[in-house]
Amino acid sequence: MSFPVDESFAASVRGCAVRIAQEGAAALGDLFDLTAPRALRFAGTLTRNGHDAEDAVQAALVRVALHPKALAKADHAWAYLLRIVRNEALKINQKKKERPLELKFDEADDPVELDLADTQRFVREAVATLPPSQSEVIVLKIWEGLTFAEIAEVLDESPNTAASRYRYALQKLSQSLQPLLEPRD
Repeated sequence: MSFPVDESFAASVRGCAVRIAQEGAAALGDLFDLTAPRALRFAGTLTRNGHDAEDAVQAALVRVALHPKALAKADHAWAYLLRIVRNEALKINQKKKERPLELKFDEADDPVELDLADTQRFVREAVATLPPSQSEVIVLKIWEGLTFAEIAEVLDESPNTAASRYRYALQKLSQSLQPLLEPRD
């Protein structure tokens, strides 16, 4: 399952990139306002830490400010920006060497009805348990609506590799979220 690519969002990113290339760093705020929530979500899947995700996005925007024409010339400006965010998040991870989070269901707990917020929290936690190479593909495919070709561009991998990681991630998510799907008595 994937959401359709938001062409107006991609066009808005491209427009911001062109303005930054023409006007300089003064136009960077529009790009930040447009992309920050989505870029933070993606960076968070890699860093597993909100502060580190913010640092990665900020570092990515600094790189855009230093080389504004590169984003404007990119074929897929949004995918290119995500690639910059990814590279910055990976640099942060290399410095910290953090371990991934673990999702644990306590089988002793009685099943309870979960509201939407609880369900979303369990899904986010399950995604966080995936290896970063799989969780980033899930975020890019499902939440960002990128094609496997665009994901391949962000990750500097082949589309087949991106598709395989997506398939393996979905299998793992299906297993880890199975307790949410079991019928309640």
